[in-house]
Amino acid sequence: MKALQIAATGMSAQQMRVDVISNNLANMNTTGYNARRAEFADLQYQQLARAGTINAADGTTLPTGVQIGLGVRPSSVTVNIAQGSLSQTGGDLDLAIEGAGYLEVTLPSGLSAYTRDGALKRSADGLIVTSDGFPVVPEIVVPNDARSISINAEGEVYAYFADQVEPQLLGQFTLAGFANERGLEAYGGNLFLETAASGPALVSTPGSDGLGSLRQGYLEDSSVDAVREITQLIEAQRGYELNAKVITAADQMLGATTQLR
Repeated sequence: MKALQIAATGMSAQQMRVDVISNNLANMNTTGYNARRAEFADLQYQQLARAGTINAADGTTLPTGVQIGLGVRPSSVTVNIAQGSLSQTGGDLDLAIEGAGYLEVTLPSGLSAYTRDGALKRSADGLIVTSDGFPVVPEIVVPNDARSISINAEGEVYAYFADQVEPQLLGQFTLAGFANERGLEAYGGNLFLETAASGPALVSTPGSDGLGSLRQGYLEDSSVDAVREITQLIEAQRGYELNAKVITAADQMLGATTQLR
């Protein structure tokens, strides 16, 4: 009775799908978050009669075989790369990326991480950092006596001072692109790490080499579609119930077998 094990793999797969959907819904208000999608593949097949096998002395071959599937397995959890809508905040250090690209930050370990969360802050020393205090690369320090700052679409940061008419250029943000964005490793805290699957980071100025531009005073919303996620949640729930019914049916069949006299 393979149905018990097969249905168990189906229930496990649907449970994983619900986990992914619940994570999407939990992050529907997370800045720069892209929804994930669980993907599955069928398991190996038991070959009771292989197609093409010679079936008679005259050389007749079987046109089709007898293959019994053994269930399903998770194959990947894919990130749906999509541009979220932009919400105006008015913050002078709030940056939204219009198009492809990630801001590079430096972790305490010295490793580079990448994010689309542009809700930046100033440290006590005036260094521009993320909400978790990680410095943005390249490091830009805003003087304490700066009256205001302005960031253009190319990432150039200008500071305005009370005793100066012309603004002072403090530095320029860069963006990092990847050949395979879906290959990035989610680190948590809206951060991603480079992997062998993503390829090396291709760093350039915003608006060049296929990278997007920056917009000051805006943040990128999550790309999660709540209606779509709820629909998929219903599908996953029904799939889980159907696999549970298969287990119930298999149990009843086994029970009938044990009662034979």
